[in-house]
Amino acid sequence: MRHQTIGPRKALNKAFLKQKPERKAIEGFKAALIGMLDHAKAGESEEYHKNLVSQFLKESGFAPAHYINTKGRNDLVIHTGKDAESPVGVIIEAKRPGIDPERRILCTAHKPLGGR
Repeated sequence: MRHQTIGPRKALNKAFLKQKPERKAIEGFKAALIGMLDHAKAGESEEYHKNLVSQFLKESGFAPAHYINTKGRNDLVIHTGKDAESPVGVIIEAKRPGIDPERRILCTAHKPLGGR
């Protein structure tokens, strides 16, 4: 299966493009991303890297407004609400580094997550 990469301007709803992020939010996102990338290790398991992604998502602004955990056979999901009873908004299937780049991470948005 071939994936097509599209830029943020095409991927995002036009209403989101009008929102200006705060400098503090950008710096927090950068710090969380750098922390996740610094801890990634080529020899580690899929579970190890899945935990890094989960921690990154929580630190970059999804928690506590969205519950993040595994669900069923899905590696990682982001719920639309604060608890596990709320519907799943995003499913993340992660593979360990070294796997074919087209299969590394697959995210599927099921429902809008709303304001973070």
